[in-house]
Parts: sequence; structure tokens; C-alpha cells
Amino acid sequence: MADVAERAGVSGQTVSRVVNGSPRVDPDTRARVEAAMAHLGYRPHRAARALRTGRTQTLGLVVSTLASVGNSRMLQAVADAASSRGYALTVVTLGPDGGVAEAFERLAEQGVDGAIVLNEATARVRGADVRAAGLRLVVVDSPPDDRFGVVETDHTGGAESAVRHLLALGHRTVHHLAGPSGSFAAAERERGWRAALDAEGAPVPGLVRGDWTSASGHGAASTLLAAGATAVFAANDQMALGLLRGIAEAGRAVPGDVSVVGFDDIADAADYRPPLTTVHQDFDALGARAVAALVDGIEAGAPAAFDTVPTRLIVRESTATAR
Repeated sequence: MADVAERAGVSGQTVSRVVNGSPRVDPDTRARVEAAMAHLGYRPHRAARALRTGRTQTLGLVVSTLASVGNSRMLQAVADAASSRGYALTVVTLGPDGGVAEAFERLAEQGVDGAIVLNEATARVRGADVRAAGLRLVVVDSPPDDRFGVVETDHTGGAESAVRHLLALGHRTVHHLAGPSGSFAAAERERGWRAALDAEGAPVPGLVRGDWTSASGHGAASTLLAAGATAVFAANDQMALGLLRGIAEAGRAVPGDVSVVGFDDIADAADYRPPLTTVHQDFDALGARAVAALVDGIEAGAPAAFDTVPTRLIVRESTATAR
């Protein structure tokens, strides 16, 4: 570090600030220090830093599975945000039978500075003794809880916007292809669906439950068509994809016979046939805010916070005026 400081013509403290990603460095000075680091081949030594600071610059991530598109997308968002703050990432998947306590113990053994918990795994965290783990936590998608920070998508508002869009097109009601029971996101999207129908005085039909996969959406198509659905709000884009296929196989047209709206706005949604109207969920903002809340707590002792990321409806070609 002294060699870098000498070559860049700055103090050792300035080099330290650059290495640690401090915003309190002039851009030109930062560029000069980074150039000196590159020329000299300087790399921070994580183990030495951990001994000095008591922190490993590593965050944990707890997730039930990486098989779903939403969880994989969130992993990428968290990894990118952590890297931008100078932190490495350690991932623990729970699987169907894994316990949260064991996951936290594994992360603690690896010396992580804190952990982020995603989506379906959050239900297990809410029922666990999280303080016993001794980890600072941020949970993505959970009701407010004074034991940890929470960052959530506005699932309810997004669902309401989807249903209002379909009702405005003249559909008498909107059927719902819901996510799995026990999922906070699925429950919030279902709540928004019901609230929008109630607000407009529209009948509330029985919902059909899927498991986030396109296969479950495909399987739900016959049930929804038999119920006379002309408009369906699917709780995620993957289920909407399977639903589109099922409707086509039944000889019906989207949007001519049935309008379909999804949720997430995954990268392929615009390439569905037809291009999918969906609620855009900002995964990058969600990951960045979760990492920021956790790192700010670790480095500055910031209190646990509750933060909501807004959504917006993206109208494409899978919805049309009701016949």
C-alpha cells in the first residue's frame, strides 16, 4: 500500500479509501491510485484485512432453490451489487428439507459479515430464532420485522395494475393463476388481485394454484378455460408461458379469446408468442437495495430498514378488448 501511495503521490489513507470503495475520493485521484495499483500488481489481502478489521468482506445468500427464473435473476442482481461494494458472495441453497438454522451456521462458520435471504426461504426465516445465528440479516420479500431489514417488491400494487388493465379492456372478471402457498410474493400478488376486483365490484372467481413453473401453467389451462376465463392474471411469467401453450393447444387464441398478463417481465417475455403483457419487477434495484441495506448496517451500524421497490405494467400483445 505504501508503494502504491508513493507512485500515485497520495497518502496511505487515500489508497485505503480507494481500496474500500469510499465515495470520499476525488475521481481523478481515484483513477491515479487505481492506475498505480494496476502497474504494481497490488491486490488487497482479504485474510489480512479480516484480521485487522474483524470483517471478511463476504456476504451470505440463502435461497430455497436456484431452479426458478426469479431466484436466479435475484442471485445475479445481488452478486453484481455485492461486487460493486467490494464484497464476495457465498450462496447456500436450502432445498425442500433444509433448515434455516443449519444454513446460518454454515455461513457463520465461513465468517460472512451478514446474509441476505431470498423469496421462498423467507417463510422459514420468519419462524426461526434468527438472533441466535448472530448474523446481520436483510430479507427480500417479507412483512416488516424488527429482527432484520426487509426489502420487498410492490407485489400488491403490481397485481392491482394488471387486474385494472384487464377490467378496463371490458372483461367481466379476471381469473388468477396463483403461485405456491407459503410464498410471500404469491400471497401478496393474490391479495392485489382480490383487492382490484373488489374495488371495481367485479366477481372473484376461484383461483387456480401453480408452482411458478411453466409446466404448472400449462396444466392450469384446461381448468381456466373450463371456468370460462376470458382474462387471466398469472403470478409469474413462467406460468404465463405454459398457459399460453395450453390455450393454443385447446384451439383458443391469445388475446382473441383469452387475455393473459404475467408478472416479473423476465428477459424473454417480449419474445413470447404473443409478446407478454406483464408487470415489470426491477430485480437489479431489488438486489442493489438489499445489498446496500446490509452493507450499510455492517459498515455504519445503520438500523434495520423497510424498503419497497415499485413495479410498472408493461403492455404488449397478449391482452385485448373483451369480445
